[in-house]
Amino acid sequence: MPYLRKIISYLRPYKTWVLFALSLVVVESLSELVIPRMLQYVIDNGITPKVMTVILSGAGLMLFAALIGGIATVIRAIYSARFSQGMAYDLRNDLFNRIQTLSFGNLDRLQTGQLITRVSSDVDIVRMFSSLGFMMIVRAIVLMLGSLILLVITDPQLSLIMLALIPAIISIFYFLTKLARPLFKLIQERLDVLNTIVQENLAGVQVVKAFVRENEQIDQFDAANLAYKQRAIKVFRLMGSAFPVVLFVGNLGILAVILFGGVQVINARLSVGELVAFSNYLMTSTFPIVMLGMIVSLMPSAEASAERIFGILDIEPDIKEALNPIELLKLSGNVFYENVSFFYNGNSEQKVLRNIDLEIKTGQRVAVLGATGSGKTTLLSLIPRFYDVSEGKLLVDGHDVRHLSMHSLRAQIGFVMQQTTLFSGTIAENIAYGRPDASMQEIIKAAEAAQAHDFIMAMPEGYQSQVEARGANLSGGQKQRIAITRALLIDPAILILDDSTSSVDMETEFRIQEALDDLMEGRTTFIIAQRISSVLKADLIIILERGEIVARGSHAELIESCSIYQEIYRSQLRDDIPIKKIVTSNAKILQEGT
Repeated sequence: MPYLRKIISYLRPYKTWVLFALSLVVVESLSELVIPRMLQYVIDNGITPKVMTVILSGAGLMLFAALIGGIATVIRAIYSARFSQGMAYDLRNDLFNRIQTLSFGNLDRLQTGQLITRVSSDVDIVRMFSSLGFMMIVRAIVLMLGSLILLVITDPQLSLIMLALIPAIISIFYFLTKLARPLFKLIQERLDVLNTIVQENLAGVQVVKAFVRENEQIDQFDAANLAYKQRAIKVFRLMGSAFPVVLFVGNLGILAVILFGGVQVINARLSVGELVAFSNYLMTSTFPIVMLGMIVSLMPSAEASAERIFGILDIEPDIKEALNPIELLKLSGNVFYENVSFFYNGNSEQKVLRNIDLEIKTGQRVAVLGATGSGKTTLLSLIPRFYDVSEGKLLVDGHDVRHLSMHSLRAQIGFVMQQTTLFSGTIAENIAYGRPDASMQEIIKAAEAAQAHDFIMAMPEGYQSQVEARGANLSGGQKQRIAITRALLIDPAILILDDSTSSVDMETEFRIQEALDDLMEGRTTFIIAQRISSVLKADLIIILERGEIVARGSHAELIESCSIYQEIYRSQLRDDIPIKKIVTSNAKILQEGT
């Protein structure tokens, strides 16, 4: 089981506790092995000859051995919990840290439900095995070896019965383990599906209710839950069948011992005490077999979960830090696309961007227009290295972004995404997410610039108001303005606004644009917009179609020469006026447009 062997490396920091717990397991097992020998002594030297002092002393020694075993069991359980919980803590941290290092491309290929299952359920299964499984294996080995040795000492001929049972039982367990491992892996995959359905349902609860799809969601979850239940029943039916088989084989051994041992007692080759001790040792050696049955039920499940855990830990991030990254303390904001193409997952037949050549100088405002799926967001996601270019180069301040420190690059880029994400906490904490050390004065100044201050102050606790789950106590426009505030607070050299005013009304958009006019001065700004009114003042407007730049220029240039841009402008702003009549002067157009 290769993945469980890899899990052992996570126990190394706790090796002192592990070794101490294992030593206590040996003490438990030895105390258990001593009792049948004492029982033999009491029967042969106390009960049979009726010597009360021997009976009392023997009973006292057995009580002492049981007490030692009980204390060792309690202490071992405490230390087992310590190292197993410590290992689980480290595993969860490493999993979460690995997820943080994964690129957008890696995460695109993973479902949220899968990640949740691996961080929670899979880690817990591995923890249980490390706490119980390893201890049970050692206990079973000590009991079986000790019992065999004492069986041979007591009667070599009768011990052959046990030696014959062991290979048969091991064969049964090996066969069951081989069958169970892939089934346990399927159980966890079914759990992935369940978690994904729950996560998507909670994230999209408003859509579910708006389209009256509650019953369909219930049916979908019920189907996934049923598949999980059926798979689990199948696995545990298989594992449950192991115990009766093993106990039957063990009972056959005890029956054989009673039969042949009884004959030897009658023939005076064996004392009653020796037969009782032999039977006890045989049962003691059978008990580890039952424990091995429990281990068999844990081991395939733990191996399957360990495989899934390392399936995440072993992922190589698509985006990697350069060996000796360049730290840019202050970006100026020059951006240059040199024959850039991009495609997902190495599929060069389906390019999202094709042969992009584009140069943007410090302080320029660049607007990107295009239909849904034309590659607008992808084009700008290359700048902070959310994805890496597939072909060509992308330079920032003359440096290939792949050679720059990702932290120094992203820390100076303000990105307001299409889908606004707010975290649990106060509004002030959400605004200061990129700059936790920001003062309240700085937070308020950024909020005023993003036209967010007034509605924040109207809330019961102002900036200390709590954000409810998924920002339920905020409108879409309010969440967008908080996202803009968050981006402005870091004072970025490059500001990327990805359709950032789509959820606000025209009046609020106009006020935000007015406030941003001053804030854009001196910083390179990219604006993805559906409303053409948001881009009229841009220095450069780019029109994307199927991943290619089909037109570029200022508003005045495009309104004269680009039919696509003319159509967008006509449909949104001046549907009742012919294009030729509109083209008088850039200043007049800007005035009419705004």
